[in-house]
Amino acid sequence: MGPMSATPGPQPRRKVLLAAPRGYCAGVDRAVIAVEKALEQYGAPVYVRHEIVHNKYVVKTLEKKGAIFVEETEEVPEGNIVIFSAHGVAPVVHDEAKRGKLATIDATCPLVTKVHKEAVRFANEDYDILLIGHEGHEEVIGTSGEAPEHIQLVDGPKDVAGVEVRDPDKVVWLSQTTLSVDETMETVDALQGRFPNLLSPPSDDICYATQNRQQAVKQMGAHADLVIVVGSRNSSNSKRLVEVALGAGATASYLVDYAEEIDEAWLEGVTTVGVTSGASVPEILVDGVLEWLAARGYEDVETITAAEESIAFSLPKELRRDLRAEAEAAVED
Repeated sequence: MGPMSATPGPQPRRKVLLAAPRGYCAGVDRAVIAVEKALEQYGAPVYVRHEIVHNKYVVKTLEKKGAIFVEETEEVPEGNIVIFSAHGVAPVVHDEAKRGKLATIDATCPLVTKVHKEAVRFANEDYDILLIGHEGHEEVIGTSGEAPEHIQLVDGPKDVAGVEVRDPDKVVWLSQTTLSVDETMETVDALQGRFPNLLSPPSDDICYATQNRQQAVKQMGAHADLVIVVGSRNSSNSKRLVEVALGAGATASYLVDYAEEIDEAWLEGVTTVGVTSGASVPEILVDGVLEWLAARGYEDVETITAAEESIAFSLPKELRRDLRAEAEAAVED
């Protein structure tokens, strides 16, 4: 380059790369609509066990409409309706609801339900089940509860050395649906090194939406100086998008709930900003980030498309019945 590089030439054009797909997946859409429909149909209050989806804005919006979020089923007064979140619950939670005389709406994502069914099936066949996932995450607690005596958690490659099984020929792995595809396969490879006859689940447990959002970020991250992921701190799939962006070559990547959380200092020396959002994030929050960036000269937006999504799930069947009446009848009995 020599001394020429010091002369200020035309500034490179500032632009935004917008990942697609991003934001709401079919399971989140279904869960949020389930709460809204329950409020319309049965009136407030409707109780929700745990955050319906891991997003601050969504939870606040539903609270304003009359949803009450509780940590435990016991907190719901009898004769009420309780909704189980998209992350799924263990069988004991269904039992608690029965004991508490509660009508239930199960908004568990069908892709999580699939993993629960796999857990039950392999436990019935007396397999040791290695569940790859994050300790303490609601989805992991729910899946583990299907067969606690058969399931052990493997939280990343670092846990592999400590895994103990009864029969190395009867071992299967399952996974939390919202993990990073690459890290999960790294864990699986390490497990296969120890258990060559390790069985894989009949179909991939990591959900289509998680994979598609990661794929879009991989394509985008390679060309972005900075990647902003819209999502909440407790959202596993959103946190993974930050990791995937950095792994794909983005110089920096940050997770924000709202545009106001973006730090102007992040833009120093940045010409290309990548933007995406986790699977529980409404598009209005992404629009806010795009407006914030446009006001600072990043007006040129190019969409990077990794996949087309057309999946939709039907609403929980319980919304087709009069649950309020059933719950009150249960109390009278």
